[in-house]
Amino acid sequence: MNTDMNGKVALVTGAASGLGRQTALTLAAAGADLWLVDVNADDLAETVPMLADSGREVGSETADLSDPAACAAVVAKAVAKFGRLDALCNIAGVIYLANSADMPIDLYRRTISVNLDAPFLLSQAAIPHLLESDGAIVNVASSASYIGEAYAAAYCASKWGIVGMTKAMAMEFQKKSIRINAVAPGGMITNIAKNFRPPENADFDLIKRFSGMRGTVEVADVADMILMLASPAGRGFHGSCLSIDKGITAG
Repeated sequence: MNTDMNGKVALVTGAASGLGRQTALTLAAAGADLWLVDVNADDLAETVPMLADSGREVGSETADLSDPAACAAVVAKAVAKFGRLDALCNIAGVIYLANSADMPIDLYRRTISVNLDAPFLLSQAAIPHLLESDGAIVNVASSASYIGEAYAAAYCASKWGIVGMTKAMAMEFQKKSIRINAVAPGGMITNIAKNFRPPENADFDLIKRFSGMRGTVEVADVADMILMLASPAGRGFHGSCLSIDKGITAG
């Protein structure tokens, strides 16, 4: 597969840790210059030196993507630095587990704003530049895009929405060269997983139903899939959501 990203620029959200950090490393190894974004300034500052030996140009900024204005500004800064944009990788995400009847409205709204609103607004700002470069958008959905998960109504809603948004945008741009796709990983060992806190008195029999029998998905494998969709190797994909969940959604 031709995953050469030399001469191309990728914007990666959630780059301070987990899948976002690994995607940045994977894209840099393929030759991409990078604009990295995260709300976590300390961990983002640790990501940047990891790319020092890649030979790629790297810029970064701290931004809270729940703020709509921040989304447009992030894209503008990336284009101002590099003069182009070839790939937008919408990876930043949050999850708060709660009984649906008791979930605080602020956590519900933050889940939707970070996981669904931000990818839409970032895409909205990036599309004019991606049309110029024949570029790609890669959204991160989830196995929770396809099955109901107890105590995760807001998260599931946001991730089901990502799949619908991906397919709708793909239909809208059928006659253009831009490619818009998503990946849907199962559980990975990331900061989200480390902060996995079921609500008090949770029924763990219900949680086991979406835990998977084959263990967690390797973060590097998902990053490789994102690279494929962002690079020339993904030329045949448009409006797709590729599952990599070790069978969680098989049945």
